[in-house]
Amino acid sequence: MTATTIPGTERRLPRFGGFSLGMIALELRRLLRNKRTVVFSVIMPPAFFLLFGSSGDYKTERVGEGNVTAYILISMAVYGAMLATTSGGAMVSIERAAGWSRQLRLTPLKPAAYVAIKLTLAMIIGAVSVLAVNVVGIFFGADMPVGTWIACAVLAWVCALVFAAFGLFMGYLLPSENVMQILGPGLAILSFAGGLFVPLDTLGHTFATVAKFTPVYGVGELARYPLTHDGDVWVAILNVVVWTALFALGAMWRFRRDTARV
Repeated sequence: MTATTIPGTERRLPRFGGFSLGMIALELRRLLRNKRTVVFSVIMPPAFFLLFGSSGDYKTERVGEGNVTAYILISMAVYGAMLATTSGGAMVSIERAAGWSRQLRLTPLKPAAYVAIKLTLAMIIGAVSVLAVNVVGIFFGADMPVGTWIACAVLAWVCALVFAAFGLFMGYLLPSENVMQILGPGLAILSFAGGLFVPLDTLGHTFATVAKFTPVYGVGELARYPLTHDGDVWVAILNVVVWTALFALGAMWRFRRDTARV
């Protein structure tokens, strides 16, 4: 007996492997319901800027095309984007705990499309964080040309893609719903090691060499370059590209393993 297919009942694969604006909007609403995400994305980065960058001396001391307050503003915008994008990507850990990854096995959603959706969500949250820090900086002493300001903000946001991929990868490796309580201190350590909080030229040649191999180094160097016009741009670009690719591939690998479980 030969099986037949009833016309019109064929299962159609979604366009772009399941990547769609509707899916992004749905996931964004779910993401914004998490209070920790809002705190990490909108409140902490501007608070850190006010704590470390609003000193009166920093407002008068010059660095490149702006003042030290502007330099610290960029660093805090990068750090905020790191926290926000990592938090957005790592939210997948909650989905795993709820068994959502297994449900995705029943859908035609492709691993690459799922990773792209999560990265897009993380970058949206990252944009909010960068905007929040820069708005606060306008009213609290940051000084640099408008074109430089825009370039630094855009680079801080775009380059944070590496941490969106990092958060997604870690979300699959760490099953805890409190994943950011684990990753938060780790990001702070990486920020120090990558020269985001302290200029590398003040810490010695060995430390500066090691820093170039951390995922924070490239993001910080590129985001500050329009202000300082200092640093090895091509090394920074290579750093961002390589780490983003490694984390994204790792996330797709873990997604496949999760959805393959019975």
